[in-house]
Amino acid sequence: MTAAPRLSVGLPVYNGENYLAKALDALLSQTYTDFELIISDNASTDGTPEICRKYAAADSRIRYLRQEVNIGAGPNHNVVVQYARGEYFKWAAHDDLYGADLLRRCVEALDEMPDIVLAHAYMGTAGEHGEVIGTYDYTLATDSPYAPERFRSLLLTEGGDDFYGVIRTSVLRRIAPHASYHNAGRKLVMELSLHGPFHQVPEVLYFRREHPGRIENSGSVPSVCAKLEPRRGTQSTARLYAEFLAGLVRAIYRAPLSVADRLTCYRHLTQWLACRAGVRRADVAGAPAVLQNQES
Repeated sequence: MTAAPRLSVGLPVYNGENYLAKALDALLSQTYTDFELIISDNASTDGTPEICRKYAAADSRIRYLRQEVNIGAGPNHNVVVQYARGEYFKWAAHDDLYGADLLRRCVEALDEMPDIVLAHAYMGTAGEHGEVIGTYDYTLATDSPYAPERFRSLLLTEGGDDFYGVIRTSVLRRIAPHASYHNAGRKLVMELSLHGPFHQVPEVLYFRREHPGRIENSGSVPSVCAKLEPRRGTQSTARLYAEFLAGLVRAIYRAPLSVADRLTCYRHLTQWLACRAGVRRADVAGAPAVLQNQES
């Protein structure tokens, strides 16, 4: 076993032959080189194993693991964390693309700012063929020194893909592992925010590829969650939402917060839940009128 690298990049994959090689090329050509790349193949049935073995044979930084059965994307994300040796950790998706300086800029930020727990870069979107089709403005307050404000921002504001940022491994291992209920990835990021601020490198260096095969495009909430863990496909949407809420409650309880900050986070969560319930009631109340308008 060689000396531990400073950064571990974990890439969980299932049937990723369409985009995997491009993602690996983008990662392996980074200007920052002191990293290991841990690939966990979730019992793929396409050409993924051959691609992984080819790249692993050509680059000693790659460790290729293969699951004997499909354990789901959620547990597979946890596998690569378990094998990580680096001071810093980053999840990478098999279908995304990465600017050449992404890892370097994020590692530099974590080195220079010991109070932050996660560093990422501004995000763009890429099409099925790798063409850039848009960029996003990052409007979240995750750089706030105030934990309840970071939590509130992630709770109320759409956008950002901090799940794929570079994270302090020690902090990642203090929080709950990746789950498989609704919005489990968002909950993980929200729990991280309770442990410290994030930093956004002010340059578009991360590109999320949009294509029909993304997990988010699987349809209903149970269908999406079944990709995260097969057993979830038989569970109700209500349960999958309830587990997300319970995960947030536990995250606030476990976090290193003052009593006042913890109560503020619970208040934000209660207000958000009441607002969601109010919207749902308004939708139900408005349904007959809508139907009536359609019939007239």
